[in-house]
Amino acid sequence: MIQQFRVGDKIVYHKPKRSFCPGPRAKQVYPLEHGEEYHYVVDKFWKVVQVNDDGTLDVVTRTGKKHRLEASDRNITKAHLLQHLIYRKRFLGLNAVV
Repeated sequence: MIQQFRVGDKIVYHKPKRSFCPGPRAKQVYPLEHGEEYHYVVDKFWKVVQVNDDGTLDVVTRTGKKHRLEASDRNITKAHLLQHLIYRKRFLGLNAVV
């Protein structure tokens, strides 16, 4: 199911990462094949600034960095009310960013 996004929507992007030492916000942590590195997911809290005709979204981070994502990416979810309440400090800087 493809979600419909609008400009101004707050999203949670479940960014897959790998490293030798996952950070404190890492989720779904498991070791890679030889156990030297870990694969994990970190939630990123971003805002949609443009919905493009080619099926991509332009999003902005709290620090003003811009990314282009496929709207059909399974790692994107719209932030629901409970996430707005729990992670309000992480969404706070997005109101000023355009």
